[in-house]
Amino acid sequence: MIKAGIIGATGYAGAELVRILMNHKEVEIAWYGSRSYVDENYADIYGNMFQIVDAKCMDDNMEELAESVDVIFTATPQGFLAGVLTEDILSKVKIVDLSADFRIKDVATYEKWYKIEHKSPQFIDEAVYGLCEINRDKVTKETRLVANPGCYTTCSILTAYPLVKEGLIDTDTLIVDAKSGTSGAGRGAKTPNLFCEVNESMKAYGVASHRHTPEIEEQLGYAAGKEILINFTPHLVPMNRGILATEYATLNKKPDGTLPTYDEIKAVYDKYYANEKFVRVLKKGVCPETKWVEGSNYVDVNFVIDERTGRIIMMGALDNLVKGAAGQAVQNMNLLFGFDEAEGLNMVPMFP
Repeated sequence: MIKAGIIGATGYAGAELVRILMNHKEVEIAWYGSRSYVDENYADIYGNMFQIVDAKCMDDNMEELAESVDVIFTATPQGFLAGVLTEDILSKVKIVDLSADFRIKDVATYEKWYKIEHKSPQFIDEAVYGLCEINRDKVTKETRLVANPGCYTTCSILTAYPLVKEGLIDTDTLIVDAKSGTSGAGRGAKTPNLFCEVNESMKAYGVASHRHTPEIEEQLGYAAGKEILINFTPHLVPMNRGILATEYATLNKKPDGTLPTYDEIKAVYDKYYANEKFVRVLKKGVCPETKWVEGSNYVDVNFVIDERTGRIIMMGALDNLVKGAAGQAVQNMNLLFGFDEAEGLNMVPMFP
């Protein structure tokens, strides 16, 4: 049994970490960190935890927390962990960071897109990008710092990764169109996220400027072995949870001038995902839907070849708070400590 601390335990991702870890047989939550609710009962903030969590919220003192637990989850705004992380802390505890502070390897790129100064760039090279299905072998018991991927990025990367890796698409033509529920914006009160502002409406935002763009480009660039530039456009939709990514790219023709067939593309997806518990490649003709992954750590993916245009449409769906945040963080923690990778994550998707 290990002890875990959560900084940001009263945000949506932090609360999802609590929900998941309460069913993890190897973990005890020892610290519910929340700067906004210090000394308040956690179950008074989240009523679903009544008679389940009997603990008060604590502060975000990383130095003290590092002395008390085996692993820290930082479900915090960008800049928090980078602003407090020290070698002394990392020498005592493993950290899974749900922010973007250590996802992007180039400091200048991070600072350009997030518009803040990176306070601890000396730890960037050490941090492992924790997209488990791709970097599983890099998340080991020796790893000290895991950069948990973003929600849009997890969905966007996993949806296209096999075809990028195998060179089946022209990456210069890749377009990612994604939709997210409002929980992706966090729990803070913001006028654009009020019910009347969101209900019965859809909108694009962060057009040509969303900060998950360089993260997607960097990771798919590693797969392709070259620099990749994409168009990424996120949209806000009036639902609580879920991300749906629809991605478009021109297929590379085979030496005989024909397009890859359905069976050939399907074989590539199966090559990478047939043995992945949490990535489900759907049957031919079935499009991913957010309702079939809600509350779970699954990612559903599929594709359609458009023979008329020579393009392929790739689709992926996940729960932004689980596989897109807390579930993936627990998956990474399981790898860090040598637990069964699926421990605590065998939730059946909720419906309706």
